[in-house]
Amino acid sequence: MSGRPPRVARVNQALREVLADELELIDDERLPLLTVTGVAVDPDLRRATVWFASLAGPPDGDHGTELETLGEHRSRLQAAVARQLHLKRTPELRFVPDPARTAATRVEDILRTLGLGATTNDRPAAGRPESTGAGDEDDVDGDRTRGVT
Repeated sequence: MSGRPPRVARVNQALREVLADELELIDDERLPLLTVTGVAVDPDLRRATVWFASLAGPPDGDHGTELETLGEHRSRLQAAVARQLHLKRTPELRFVPDPARTAATRVEDILRTLGLGATTNDRPAAGRPESTGAGDEDDVDGDRTRGVT
């Protein structure tokens, strides 16, 4: 735990879920594939920072259109928070692009420039380590004692 009271952590999670659900209901082509990646509410519940990422957004980190559009829908989103969470106060929402995607894109660009970037075909399947040779499928516990009792 990062020192925040458990209540604030619960409110952060609840806000994230409500906002993600409500954003799915907004039919606005300026917000394609938008994801709420995190929320941090102030302990007094007056303000909440909402981090978002857009898979369809520009990789250069220019999120002007998304920020403007989220600003236009802010009152609807805050009303949904008030209606669903019944908090003492409804926090004022502040939207901020999640810097992780921009940083990841920058790292990939640097690696590609250095000739170290992996292509999609070079990566192992999601959740699976790279194959090290024949018989890996049968090596359950890593001791390579197949057939020995």
